[in-house]
Amino acid sequence: MPVVTMYTTAVCPYCLQADRFLKAKGVAEIAKIRVDLDPALRRAMMERTGRRTVPQIYVDDYHVGGYEDLVALDHAGRLASLLAGESPCRRTSDPSSGQLPVG
Repeated sequence: MPVVTMYTTAVCPYCLQADRFLKAKGVAEIAKIRVDLDPALRRAMMERTGRRTVPQIYVDDYHVGGYEDLVALDHAGRLASLLAGESPCRRTSDPSSGQLPVG
């Protein structure tokens, strides 16, 4: 299974929802990076994602986005294949489009 990484804070309801959602999808372990504990980690997240808000979720090197992006990807029927190890080489601009890029 791919590595799932989530930038998070201690009191983020969307982070908690994303954690529960991913676990319900069979993700046993989520590497959490607490950006509220170290401003340098938040800066690194912003440089990597181009976003300021949490959660920011990665499956391996694929930037899923936030909680709503995660759910949209699932509703589009593409999250399961991503979690199964399908490796897109680039991100689509709209995860709800139901299309993962082909590598």
